[in-house]
This record gives sequence, structure tokens and C-alpha cells, in this order.
Amino acid sequence: RTAEEDRGHCREMIRAVVFDFDGVLANSEPLHFRGYRDVLAPRGVALTERSYYENYLGYDDIGAFRAIAGDFGVTFTDADIADLVAKKAVRLEELEKSASVLFPGAREAIERMAAAGPVAIASGALKGEILRVLDHEGLRGHFPIVVSAEDTPASKPDPAPYLLAAELLAARHPGLQAAECVSIEDSKWGLLSARAAGMKTVGISHTYPAAELADAADVVIDHLDAFTPELLRSL
Repeated sequence: RTAEEDRGHCREMIRAVVFDFDGVLANSEPLHFRGYRDVLAPRGVALTERSYYENYLGYDDIGAFRAIAGDFGVTFTDADIADLVAKKAVRLEELEKSASVLFPGAREAIERMAAAGPVAIASGALKGEILRVLDHEGLRGHFPIVVSAEDTPASKPDPAPYLLAAELLAARHPGLQAAECVSIEDSKWGLLSARAAGMKTVGISHTYPAAELADAADVVIDHLDAFTPELLRSL
């Protein structure tokens, strides 16, 4: 191989991993649905599980409540939305107390990738929710970079969360480019966000079937056990 080919090969290598959180590491989407449902019911909004997964899963809390209000023909002021977000956060914490919310293989995948290079999180969840789970599971030390709903003005599928994650990774690891990062996501919204930021994309069929992820993912896997450095080298 020529020196130019070697340089091109180095540029294409995956150097960092950016995990989505809900639906990838934390099996918390069912809990999020219950949280939304429970706080909306007193306001006369009957959110169904099917509607949540089809229409609102890709939003952060503020975006979801705004979209739900529009779709259900109700009016929520900014104060109403702030109140709903706060009440949902309390309800989610209550629901999480019953057991670990990590997907099978999540702990091992985090440890495997953290041993191979930098890792980060880019999520539409609230930072307190993410850190609470990481602390409970003893995994917070692996993630010096956590981009959450409060950190960017726009949420997925906008690329802002992944652009910020790439910027923070580059600050810690000079020269690191977005194209040298891979995102792992469970939804098309997240995959589109990461791709628009210039990252490679891995879809995982925890939440949606592989066929719904394929167009926006470089590869789709069905279990975190398959998320390995060897897979990343194949990208």
C-alpha cells in the first residue's frame, strides 16, 4: 500500500463511539411511554403506546409535549410544558427504582468500546435521567461527555446533538473528526441526526425492525453483543 493509501486508511478509521441512550443502552422507552401517559391523563390526553412509538419517540420531552398538544388539539402554555416535563421526570425516577433498565449486553458493550477508544453519549433525554442510570449502574466514569436534551437548541433528527458531541470529543482528542465517529441508534430520527453530523451509523433493532432502520444505517444489528471493534473496523 502506498503512503497516500495509508493516510486515507487512517482518516477512515473509527476512533470514537457515540451512544444514544434510551432504546440503545437503557430499555427505558416503555418507562418513558408510561411517564408521558400518566402525566397527560389528568389533562384529558389519552396517549396510546402505539401512538407514542409511531409519532413521539424521537423527540425530547419539550418537543414531544408540543407535538402531542398539536396532534390532540389541546393548548399547553410554556408553563404547562415545564410542569409536564418536571412531573414526567419524577414519574420516570419512580418507575426506574424497580430494576436495572440496561439492555442485555449494554454494560459489556460500554466497557468493550471504552477500552478501545473514547466514548460519549448524545441523547434527547434529560441529563439528570441519564446520569441517574449511569450512577446506579456504576458506569458514569466511562462517559466524560454526555450531551442531553438541555445542551442543544434543537433535538434529533436535527444534527445538533451529534455535532456538539463531536466538538466535545475533538476538544479532548485533538484532530478527531466527526467522520471518525460512529453512532449507535435505535430510531430513524437518531440515525438521520448522526448521519447529518457526518458520522457513521449503526442501527440496533431494539425498538424498530431492522427494515425501518436500514436506509439510514451503515449496518444494522439485533443485539449489543454484535457491537464490537471488529464491526467498527468493517465500516
